[in-house]
Formats: sequence, structure tokens, C-alpha cells
Amino acid sequence: MNTLNRTTVPYKRYKERIIQFGEGNFLRAFVDWIVWNMNSKIGFDSSIVVVQPIEKGMVETLNKQDGLYHLILKGVDDGKEIYNTQLVDVISRGVNPYTHYDNFLALAENPDFRFVVSNTTEAGIAFDPTDLIDDSPPASFPAKLVQLLYHRFNTFDGAPDKGLIIFPCELIFHNGRELKEVIGKYIELWELGNAFKHWFNTACGVYSTLVDRIVPGYPRENADEIKVKLGYDDKLLVEGEIFHLWVIEAPESVAREFPANTAGLNVLFVDSEDPYHQRKVTLLNAPHTIMSPVAYLAGLNTVGECINDSLINRFVHTIIFNDLIHTLDMPEAELKDFAYKVLDRFRNPYINHQLASIMLNSFAKYKTRVLPALKTCIRQEGRLPNLLVFGLAAIVCYYRGGKRGDDEIIIQDNDSVVKLIYDLWATNSYQKLAEGVLGAEFIWGEDLNEVEGLQLQLIEYIHAIQECGVRKYISETLLPSVEANEKNLKQ
Repeated sequence: MNTLNRTTVPYKRYKERIIQFGEGNFLRAFVDWIVWNMNSKIGFDSSIVVVQPIEKGMVETLNKQDGLYHLILKGVDDGKEIYNTQLVDVISRGVNPYTHYDNFLALAENPDFRFVVSNTTEAGIAFDPTDLIDDSPPASFPAKLVQLLYHRFNTFDGAPDKGLIIFPCELIFHNGRELKEVIGKYIELWELGNAFKHWFNTACGVYSTLVDRIVPGYPRENADEIKVKLGYDDKLLVEGEIFHLWVIEAPESVAREFPANTAGLNVLFVDSEDPYHQRKVTLLNAPHTIMSPVAYLAGLNTVGECINDSLINRFVHTIIFNDLIHTLDMPEAELKDFAYKVLDRFRNPYINHQLASIMLNSFAKYKTRVLPALKTCIRQEGRLPNLLVFGLAAIVCYYRGGKRGDDEIIIQDNDSVVKLIYDLWATNSYQKLAEGVLGAEFIWGEDLNEVEGLQLQLIEYIHAIQECGVRKYISETLLPSVEANEKNLKQ
């Protein structure tokens, strides 16, 4: 089997024009694939330099393969089964600012760079007042970006044509506005001056985006078989579904510079991404976030298994059509059509999407994906949406760690969240556990104990999961109660 790098594979060399914060599966299966299509179909002539946004990452592996990797896209389109494999060659190199900070800062000195993309999870776009301008590097992604922008401003004496177009891809509502606000806070904290602030506000653009493609990631179960067929030892194999959508809230001038919509791709430049974002986050990402810990604790491992399991399928269907769909202000027929397509995408037999991978940073995901719908349900219908609260209880129970059968539960989140949950479980009090989780303002930005009835319901559900078990409680108590209430409301 051959080593995968640019000495063993014919390749084209493209101009370095895009800086990418994040080397994970999603960006490589989505944005980088889109750029690959643009290069292939419309001669976009752009390569990507990847910046590792956290201290532990995959840039070293990426560089060993000279940025090359295979993307496997699988699914059903117009009734036809599709399975194709593509060698993506748009990443020119990776930079680790934690080990080669000077190389990171030097990116700002290349006049050809024009675009920045990022996906650093929902927790990535955050302001950390402990970050300093002289840190090498600072901890947060926005602080690193401000360092890069400030160095570029100084290198080119504030030239207006050296600004950067920034497309954050984190699953945060109005992610562009959020990132721009955080950048502004660093400019003020670090006292970078009015001239730089003016250059950033006029020469650069930060545009909100919505991204949509299910990316299970590395195909662990059959990776060796795939590598044999490819003839290469590709350690960065990544799988994704056929479906893709990128909505970018930006003017026509940006579309002309980044013409992905002319390359036969499902990329939309729109005046407002709001309706697309609300629909997708509420009807796809929120069910993912709730379903994953519940189904995992019920003994399942993949999204496909959830839809093929009659009880969990019923649970997911009820989440969508009882607790979520009514919180959106869009035509009902359009929402139901989208919801059924989501269930079809979950059912995709070619996608082996591990529940454990979805549960990365679950609390941050719950805040952005589920909590808005929970609040809307309370405001509009005067009730706590049972299944959404049960999903939070399942996250809390999953974060206890330990084992599920022979499988060790490995929690992936920032240290402060992991420590908080560990300490709260150590109290051996469900009340203190629920109160502490809901009162963690560094997670929620508020004290959720103030939501009437939420603490009591969370305690009830945590107790039920621990004492009764997820599957038994859902089948014998939770779903029958929810379905009976729904029936009464319709009568």
C-alpha cells in the first residue's frame, strides 16, 4: 500500500488564497470539497492553508500527507444510490501556531490571501479577556484571528485591498455577527487603535453562513478495506452524505469573488440567512443533539440504528413533530416536507454516523440548537417541552462518564464543563446536580433555574434515567404521557 503524499500522487499546485481555522472532518468534507469543485469546474485557482485552532490537533498528520485525503460521498439522489470517492487536493499545508507561531503570523504577510473560513465548534466563537496581544498564541480562535488581521494591517500599511473576507461556519445563529462583535472586543481590549478598527470595518467583511452536510467522519469499521481499494494508506479518510447546502449572507460583490454558486453547487448568497438557519438548526441539529445521548444510553451507536429502532424512531419523530416544528414561523407544509427529508437523511444506509462523535461539546450544542426552541415553546404554548428537557437530562447522565456495558464513555468538552459535571455528580444529590447544571452561567449565559418548573422536571428525568433506564422509561412513561397530552390538545 502506497503512502499518500504529493510524491506518490499527481497533483496541481494552486495559489494560496484561503486561511482555514480548523482541520476537522466537517471542513474537509464541506468547505474544502466546495473549493475543490470550484478549482475543477470554474478555474478558481485557490488552495487552503489550515491553521490548527487548539493545541491538540491533526496538522502533523495533515502535513505528512501533504494535505491530501479522500472524501467518500454516499447517499440516495432521485432514487439512485450514489457512492463516489474523490481525492481532495486543495490543502497546501497546515500550520500549528502552538509549535510554529512565527509561521502562523507570517500568513498575514502573503498578499494573495483573500478568504478566511472557520469551524471551531459552537464554543469556538467566544471572548476570553485573559487573551493578550503578545500571547503566542492566545487560546481563543477570535483572538488568533485578530492577531493575524492586525499583523496584516501593519504589514501592508492599512491598504484597503488587503482586507480579508471571513466566512465562519460554526453552528451559531448569526455566526458572522457574533464573530465580528468578539473581534471588536479584542480591538478595544488590546487598544489596537482607531486606524485598525476602521480598516477592519471597511476593508474586511465578516459574513454569517449556514452549513448543512452530515459528516460521520473517519470510516473506522471498514477503513482498512477502503485503503486497500484506493491503494493508499490514507489516515484522513472522511465520509459524508451527498446532500450539501451553504447559505451565505453576503452581497453580490462577495459572490463575484467567491463564485461557488456558479460551479453547480448548492451554495446560496442571500440577503438574510435567518429562515434557512432556524429551519435547519431546529429540525436537524436539535434532534441530533437530543437523540444522541438518549439513544447511546439506550444501547445504540449510530444515527442509522436510531431510525431503525422502533422506540427511538418514535421518540425522534415525536421530538420533531410535537416539540420542535411548532416553534418555527414558516409555512407548515414546507416545514413538514423539510422534516421528512431530515428523517430520510438520518436513515441513509450508507452513512455510519457515530452518536459519540455528535456528542462533542454537547452543552454548547444544546444551548444553541435546543434552548431557543424550548423557550419558544414555553412562551407560545405555556408548557415545558418534555422531550427537550429529557434530552438535557440524558446529556447530564452521559457526562457522568463511566461505562456502558464494555464501552468506556469518553467525554469530549472543555475542561471547565467536564469538571463541573464531575463535581456535581460527586455530591450524590440529584437536586444539587440539576441546580448546578442549570445555574452554570458560563455555559448558558443565564441562570436557567429561573425557568419555572425546569429544575424539578430535570431532576425527575435524571432520576428516571439512573433508576429506571432510558428505554424502559421512554416506552412505559415518557412517550405515552406526551402522546396522551398531544391527543387531548387536538380534541
